[in-house]
Amino acid sequence: MTQGISSPLPPPPPPQSLEKSKGKTASVKKTNIQDSRAKKTSNRPKPSPGQPTLEYIIRNAYESGYSDIHLGVGEVPRMRDRGEMALTDYPKTDHNTFISWLHEILSPEEIRKFQTELEFDGATQYEFARVRINIFDTLTGAALVMRLIPLKILTMDQLGLPSVFREISDAHKGLILVTGPTGSGKSTTMAAMVDYINTEHAKHIITIEDPIEFVHQSRRSLIKQREVGINTRKFDNALKAALREDPDIILVGEMRDRETVNTALKAAQTGHLVMGTLHTNSAIKTIERILTLYTAEEQDAMRVAISESLVAVISQGLCRTTDGKRAAYHDILVNTETVKDYVKGSKYEEIHQIMQNGSYDGMITTNQSLFALYEEGRITEETALERSPTPNEMAMMLRGRF
Repeated sequence: MTQGISSPLPPPPPPQSLEKSKGKTASVKKTNIQDSRAKKTSNRPKPSPGQPTLEYIIRNAYESGYSDIHLGVGEVPRMRDRGEMALTDYPKTDHNTFISWLHEILSPEEIRKFQTELEFDGATQYEFARVRINIFDTLTGAALVMRLIPLKILTMDQLGLPSVFREISDAHKGLILVTGPTGSGKSTTMAAMVDYINTEHAKHIITIEDPIEFVHQSRRSLIKQREVGINTRKFDNALKAALREDPDIILVGEMRDRETVNTALKAAQTGHLVMGTLHTNSAIKTIERILTLYTAEEQDAMRVAISESLVAVISQGLCRTTDGKRAAYHDILVNTETVKDYVKGSKYEEIHQIMQNGSYDGMITTNQSLFALYEEGRITEETALERSPTPNEMAMMLRGRF
C-alpha cells in the first residue's frame, strides 16, 4: 500500500468467504431496462481464486469514501481518494476476473457492444450507491472506471453553496451553465439545484443525460429523466422533442456541440429555463468556448443571443481542505444589465472587474473564493496558489496587497 492513504480498502477475502457472503451482499437494484435483462447468475463467469467480486470492491470503496474506482487487466486496482490516486492491496487483475466483473454489471448485449466498439458508457445501481461506468480498451488490456454517486442528493445547505444559487435556481427562463473540469462536482451541484427547484416550485422538469447520475423523485415538481441509449436514441432528438413536452425546465447533461447550443438557446428564448454543463474552468472562458463553435461571421449574432438568454455561469472546482476533506470554490457570473452590454461588446476584462466588485449580485471570482477558504482556515496558502488561475494576483491577496 502506498503511504498517505487514510482509509485503505481491506484485502479481498478468500474464495470460500466470498461464497459464504453471497447471500449477505446487496443485490443490484434492477431499474428500467435492467429489469428486462435480469437473468440467473449461475452461468456467469466467476473471479479467479483470491480475487473479489466487483460488488465487494464497490461496496468497500463506497464505505471508505472514495469517489472513483480504476480497474484494468494487469493492473492493481486504484481508487480516487479526495482527488488523488491511491493504490490498494488487491492483487493484479487478470483477464478472467475482469470479464467476470463485466458480467456483474452488463448484459450480454452490452458486453458484445463493448467488444465491437471498444468503448462503453453506462450506469448501474446498488442499494447503497449509483455507479457511472466507462469501459475502454488499452495497450495492456481492457480497463474500467467507475464513479460512485450517492443515492441521497445533498441540499444546497449541506454543500455549503452560496445563497445566490437559490436566486439563480428561482429564474423562470433563460440559460444556466454549470462548468468545470471532470471531477469538479458539477453533477452534485446541478443535482442540488434541481432538488431545490423540486422542493420549492411546481414545475415540469425534463433531464437528458448520458448517463443518468443522480436519480430524482418528483415532489412539488414533476421530474422526467431520460438516458441516452436507453430512453432515447440520440441526444439531439431528445432535446428537440423536449420542447414539445410542455417543460418548464430542461436539464442538458452536456452542451456538447453547436446544435445542442442552438436548441438550448432557442428553448431559453422561448420561455424555458435550460440548465447545462460545459468543461471550462472559468465563467468568462465559458462564453468564449461557446463562441468558438461558430464562425467569425456568426459570432456577433451569437453574442447577442447569449447576452439576452444567459441567467448565470457557475464555474466550479474542488480542492483538499486542511481537515482532509474537499471544498468547492466558485467563479460566478450573474448576467446583470451591465454584463449583458459587455458580453455583446466582448469586453471580457470589464466583465472580470464587474465580477470582482459584484458581491451584491452574488458574483465572485475564483481567487476571491479561494481566498475566503484560506481566511476560514480551510485550505493552506499552497493550495490557494496551486488552484488559482492567476497565482500572482493570489499571492498579492495573501499578502494583503490586493
